[in-house]
Amino acid sequence: MKNNLILISAVLLTSLNFGQKLHLYGGNNHEVYLGCLNCTNYESDSIWNEYGTYGSSYNSKSIWNEYGTYGNEYNSYSPWNSYSNDPPVVVDKAGNFYGYFTLNEYKSNRADFRLALTIYKHHEHIKEDVGEWYEKIFE
Repeated sequence: MKNNLILISAVLLTSLNFGQKLHLYGGNNHEVYLGCLNCTNYESDSIWNEYGTYGSSYNSKSIWNEYGTYGNEYNSYSPWNSYSNDPPVVVDKAGNFYGYFTLNEYKSNRADFRLALTIYKHHEHIKEDVGEWYEKIFE
């Protein structure tokens, strides 16, 4: 287990070097901001800040809220719906598109960079303790 975590950390550190912050947008026409994907856990808009809007398991705009629109595995706007055709998108500040953030492996233009793939693989565990997983992945 420890070796797997070391490997995950090493792989993901390289994925952070996009040169810009990556953001999630979801909902109808992807107009709802869902947080920053590769920000630190101290930034207020980070999905890794468990006390912030987008990292909280209780906030309606969090992908970690399993009862909310964007965290519910049965909602078409959720990245955790394996059949969704309308999942969140990953974009940078300039609006450059990095793919759809989704478990749906058949969705064309699915985000497939290392960080996204790791989150897909471990999302069930991540939502249980976002802070712990931030440390495992990024530190």
